[in-house]
Amino acid sequence: MTETMTPPDVSTNPAGELSTLRALEAEAIEIIREVIAEFERPALLFSGGKDSAVLLHVALKALAPAPLPLTLLHVDTGHNLPEVIAFRDEVVERHGLRLHVAAVEDWIADGRLVERPDGTRNPLQTVPLVDTIETERFDALLGGARRDEDRARAKERIFSVRSAMGGWDPRGQRPELWNLYNGRHAPGENTRVFPLSNWTELDVWRYIEAEDVALPPIYYAHERDVFLRDGMWLTPGPWFGPRDDEPLVTRTVRYRTVGDGSCTGAVASEARTTSDIIAEVAASHLSERGATRADDRLSEAAMEDRKREGYF
Repeated sequence: MTETMTPPDVSTNPAGELSTLRALEAEAIEIIREVIAEFERPALLFSGGKDSAVLLHVALKALAPAPLPLTLLHVDTGHNLPEVIAFRDEVVERHGLRLHVAAVEDWIADGRLVERPDGTRNPLQTVPLVDTIETERFDALLGGARRDEDRARAKERIFSVRSAMGGWDPRGQRPELWNLYNGRHAPGENTRVFPLSNWTELDVWRYIEAEDVALPPIYYAHERDVFLRDGMWLTPGPWFGPRDDEPLVTRTVRYRTVGDGSCTGAVASEARTTSDIIAEVAASHLSERGATRADDRLSEAAMEDRKREGYF
């Protein structure tokens, strides 16, 4: 009688988890090396958030012991939480990397952008990004986006060719059969490349634990003064809030994702270690963007609309 073999449950098998992580890491390393080989002026989008921290960690491993031949690019809204900016700068200094900051504030100051009435600057990142790609002649941008974050992310290929204006056409994507990637692009076009596409939020946190990847402290539970708006705990800052009807309270919270402080919420949490966070994420039914990003709630297709305009 033939015995039926049951595949290992990687959710409960540490060896299976590690094997899965190593396969994802190997895929990401292959993609990063492909970008270095194919493109003349690639850059890596680095905000200091967990996904970009993991992406940078993998990139450093992919090219070691050689120095990283990439410029780091951060489109800074000016509304980022200070802990994240401090972490970004510390990482750049520690590894001796090149960082190019495209500050949304500069585009507002000279009239190329106008402040939104709601104070949210995340949607204002697109113009500085596209302008910087043109002026710095970047032909490829490595980003830490993952398919499990949003339905628009799930539609996108790992190598995503954008028009000269940064626009994305979901109907004009190229097939990626047998892990073959096509980086060819016409003059003026650029390619966004997402080596972590096939990772999940849980994979990211398991990798952070396995590799001891450093993160900004706000990813872990801490006490913070916050106010409640649209079901999210927001922190006070140079944006519109809190209003008179939004009292400040002290809560134990952490951030699942980081970005513009006006639209990125914290979640109530007691998870003070990476192991605690892994258990918390494993039990969650919402992606981090779905749970804590107000800019993705503007419409059903908010992310896709921004990507069509040039957002990463």
